[in-house]
Amino acid sequence: MPVIDAITDLEALSLTFITEHDASIERVWQLWADPRQLERWWGPPGWPATVTEHDLTVGGRVRYHMTGPEGEVAAAWMRVTEIDAPGHLRVDEGFSHEDGTENPAMPAGECDVCLEALDGGRTRMTVVFSYASVADLELVTGMGMIEGFTSAAGQIEAVLAG
Repeated sequence: MPVIDAITDLEALSLTFITEHDASIERVWQLWADPRQLERWWGPPGWPATVTEHDLTVGGRVRYHMTGPEGEVAAAWMRVTEIDAPGHLRVDEGFSHEDGTENPAMPAGECDVCLEALDGGRTRMTVVFSYASVADLELVTGMGMIEGFTSAAGQIEAVLAG
C-alpha cells in the first residue's frame, strides 16, 4: 500500500496524500507523463480511467473519464499551470459533463504534485488537492475522494513493476 498518510485539513481547505515508492523519481514521474500509465492507476479499482486528452505543458489539458461497474461515467479535467519535470506538477482540476465540457456545478480545485528523491532510489510523492471552500472540500470527501484516491494509489506499485 503506497499511501503512507492522508491528511484532511479543513483550515487549509486541502486533502494531502503521501506515497512512497521503490522507484526513481524519473520512473514515478512517468505515472503522470505517460497517459497510458496514468490511466492504469488514476481510477480506483472498479472505476478504470480512460485518458482522452493529455497535454502536459503549461496551459495544456488532461481530460479523462472513469467508468464504474454499472457503466456509470465520471468525467473530469485538469489544466496544467506549472510543470518542472520530474519533480513538480500543478494543475487546476474539476469535474466534466460526459461531453468533456467543464461542470461548474461541481467543485473545482487545484492539485499540486511534488516528487522527492529519497535514499536508496526511492521516491516520495505528495499530492495536495485544494479547494475554495469547506463546502467544496466536504462535498468531495463525501463523494469518497479519500477512499478513492487511496485505493487508486494502491495500484501504483503494479504499474511501476511493469
